[in-house]
Amino acid sequence: MSLFNIFNIAGSAMTAQSERLNVVASNLANADSSSGADGQAYHAKQVVFEPMPMGDPSSTGVRVSAVVNDPRPMKKVYDPSNPLADSNGYITQTNVNAVEEMVNMISASRSYQNDVAIAATTTNLLTKTLSI
Repeated sequence: MSLFNIFNIAGSAMTAQSERLNVVASNLANADSSSGADGQAYHAKQVVFEPMPMGDPSSTGVRVSAVVNDPRPMKKVYDPSNPLADSNGYITQTNVNAVEEMVNMISASRSYQNDVAIAATTTNLLTKTLSI
C-alpha cells in the first residue's frame, strides 16, 4: 500500500463522517416535531457505511451507501385535543432519541478528528522523509 493512499482513505472517511454529522443534525432538528411538510411524523435517519476499493486491492476507503429510516417504532401519545390526533385520540411523534443522537454526534466528531490527525501525521512523516 502506498503511503499516499492514506490520504484517500482518510479523505473518504472524513467525507462519510461529515455526511453522518449532517444526518445527526437533521435528526436533532426534528426531535420535537410531530409532523413534517408532508403531514407525517419525522422518521429518524441512520447512515449506512460500506467499504470502497481505492484501486489497489490492499487499500480501501469508506463511503455512505445509504441513508435509511430508523426501523424503531414511532412514539404514540394520547392527546385527543390535538388536531393531529387520529380517531383513537393518539398523535404519532418522531422516533428520534435525542440522547442517542448526541452520542452519534460525539462519535462522528471524534472519528472525523481522528481522520484529520491521520492525514496530518502522514503529512508530517512524508515531510520528514523528504528532509532526510
